[in-house]
Amino acid sequence: MAFAPLGDVKILCPARFSDARGFFSETWNRQRFEDQIGAVDFVQDNHSLSVEVGTIRGLHYQAPPFAQDKLVRVVRGSILDVAVDFRLGSPTFGMWMGEELSAKNGKQLFIPKGFLHGFVTREPDTEVLYKCSAYYAPECDGAIRFDDPDIAIDWQLTNDAVLSDKDAAAPFLRDVKSPFVYAEAP
Repeated sequence: MAFAPLGDVKILCPARFSDARGFFSETWNRQRFEDQIGAVDFVQDNHSLSVEVGTIRGLHYQAPPFAQDKLVRVVRGSILDVAVDFRLGSPTFGMWMGEELSAKNGKQLFIPKGFLHGFVTREPDTEVLYKCSAYYAPECDGAIRFDDPDIAIDWQLTNDAVLSDKDAAAPFLRDVKSPFVYAEAP
């Protein structure tokens, strides 16, 4: 499957106010977020540093009852941030979308429960911050191979991927039964 816009995944662009000193941006405002996305109770913030260009983290998910909504942003460097629809019965199951997030562009990506998440770094020493709506639960942790040919993500790699042992050993999509089921909006 190829790149597809996924209606439940949202790109947010917080306003930046610049002057000679730099900029100011309000990166999280519960009321504005609820106006755009709906109510999400974020309970955990994560911060990752990836030293090398071409570092891939993902494709990850956390199964119910600890499934996570995520709000991702970059504070140093840049990434191609990717979401894959992992909801059984969804008309876009297995389709992916990607968005460049960088410290420079200030964009954020909201990835709801039921989507795989991953990213590849495009600059050295890239730092990513993301909010999660559930606490990490190792027993609910799952992953799908980043290079699954049925998903066919164009990671735009210029060198070999830098992977964790867990991500290198992740199964293919066809070998995993998703714990998520698509439900049409009422």
